[in-house]
Amino acid sequence: MELRAGQVAVVTGAASGIGLAMAQRFAAEGLKVVLADVEEAALDKAAADLRADGADVHARVVDVGVREQVQELAESAYGTYGAVHVLCNNAGVGSGAEGRMWEHEPNDWQWAFAVNVWGVFHGIQAFVPRMIESGHCGHVVNTSSGDGGIAPLPTASVYAVTKAAVVTMTESLYAHLKAEHARVGASVLFPGPHMLRTGLWESHRNRPTRYAKQRPRKTPYRSLGQWEAAMRAAGHEIRFTPVEEVAELVADGVRADRFWLLPASEHSDAQIRARAHSMLERANPSYLESFILD
Repeated sequence: MELRAGQVAVVTGAASGIGLAMAQRFAAEGLKVVLADVEEAALDKAAADLRADGADVHARVVDVGVREQVQELAESAYGTYGAVHVLCNNAGVGSGAEGRMWEHEPNDWQWAFAVNVWGVFHGIQAFVPRMIESGHCGHVVNTSSGDGGIAPLPTASVYAVTKAAVVTMTESLYAHLKAEHARVGASVLFPGPHMLRTGLWESHRNRPTRYAKQRPRKTPYRSLGQWEAAMRAAGHEIRFTPVEEVAELVADGVRADRFWLLPASEHSDAQIRARAHSMLERANPSYLESFILD
């Protein structure tokens, strides 16, 4: 679809990181932007900054894991602007799980699934029927990750499982839209190709009490800065992809109706080939061996 001034883009997880970068990119194209995020203070600042740059912005505090709140977001977006052309289901959290999978707390999985999987599903059900019914060109972008979307990082298995689910959900959405001959496209986004400076590392700060951990963590949460410092101390220099590059990938992908928003990367391509080869050869997943813990 063509991105034109006056169209409307809805972005969840829009107060910072990738979500904010996407909102800024759409606003630069002249689109009206609806920002949704669970962090009210950060959301207010993001909206104010965009308005200061001349954008037409509507902001709503939303926990995407709560179906009614996403439905209310849709009602508010359509009530304010009368249409939605681009939907970015981007909100996501880490789980805070520690240890082996059989040692995880159920709440770690329930919270991650509520946001990362159910949040995407809620967005699809709240917006897509109206987008189809409008008859206008539209597009849905669901944020996955190379961790899970391509192959899992076993040390972050809960997150990986949710992001694998997003890929399959988006593939199914794409097929359903095609079957309906809808003028709405679908893409799955793999941010990267390198690490990103986002608030995902500190998502525990927004963990709802209904998903609270039942026992104290064995180790304290680490911020991105602490992790980066530890990696440097171990002799590993980490490369980062600016979130603005991710937003540019999204805008270009929407224009081109491109399903796989997957930046070129030798590492990712090698993982894809290794996993596909393992499946085709019915071989054990040796591509995980470098991540397997003693």
